[in-house]
Amino acid sequence: MRRLLQSVIGAVLLCGLASQAQTQTFPDRPLRLIIPYSPGGITDTSARIFAPQLGEQLGQQVVIDNRPGGAAMIGFGMTARSPADGYTMVFATTALAANPVLFKEIPYDARKDFTPISMIGVVPMVLVVPPSSPAKTLAELIALAKSKPGGLNYGTAGNGSDNHLASELFNHLAGVKVTHVPYRGGGQVMTDLIAGRVAFVFATLPTALGFVGEGKLLALATTGQVRAPALPDVPTLAESGMPDFVLYAWLGLFGPAGIPAPVLAKLNTATNAALKHPDTAERLRKIGLETKGGSSLETAAHLERELKRWSDLAQHVKFETAN
Repeated sequence: MRRLLQSVIGAVLLCGLASQAQTQTFPDRPLRLIIPYSPGGITDTSARIFAPQLGEQLGQQVVIDNRPGGAAMIGFGMTARSPADGYTMVFATTALAANPVLFKEIPYDARKDFTPISMIGVVPMVLVVPPSSPAKTLAELIALAKSKPGGLNYGTAGNGSDNHLASELFNHLAGVKVTHVPYRGGGQVMTDLIAGRVAFVFATLPTALGFVGEGKLLALATTGQVRAPALPDVPTLAESGMPDFVLYAWLGLFGPAGIPAPVLAKLNTATNAALKHPDTAERLRKIGLETKGGSSLETAAHLERELKRWSDLAQHVKFETAN
């Protein structure tokens, strides 16, 4: 029995030493950054700007892995089930906080199954319509929707996406009924909007900016507290008669629950350094993202506020989903 105990204790000590050694050498191989949406949207675009600099800071390549579908739950679920060694992360969005009010069954717990690493940034949204739309102002769009209850449709990057939540909030505050058409990512929905297959989209500023500048889309209003510097002539929704409508999309870096504290510290330090790198910061700014950074605790607090926000809002707004 004594020998058995000695063997067990020795094995535990060896495992502990091995784990400590792995932590000290982290990272010693490429890391994976899961994007729970298809290429082309703000989440994917921001990640592809951010990941190379994060890799520079960590001394290892950060590989982008797009896992769209399931209202981002496929990507979130993969992350939650991954080893908590710091080598798998996800670019989380508002969907992480909003999905619990949209779906009865979710393959993860937003509070318990993730390690918040750092905030990435926030970005306002833009209400856009195709140039062929008869609505050239917010008031005209509301009047059009009221004249055709259920007859207009809006596109989103999927259930639980930022543009889905913004659109349902808009429908509630404007007192209109518009049909939801979910896509698997931000790229295709913009293509169909330009073609006039959907009536409007609440697109993130980076996604919409190029199309608006080229005249392919018309911007009616933005969702920030103040006008977006990139679209100074476009009023906010608050200016346009909806004072309670202020909304920002957000991005945060999360990993599976249980990442060792030393590894988490390395990831957080590297993330904040990457966001402050002049080239990376400028490129993110040019696509409309206001970088944030911050500690793991601050990121956890942000998620908690968002969970409460959407839970409270669900008491007043019926969020329509496709399933």
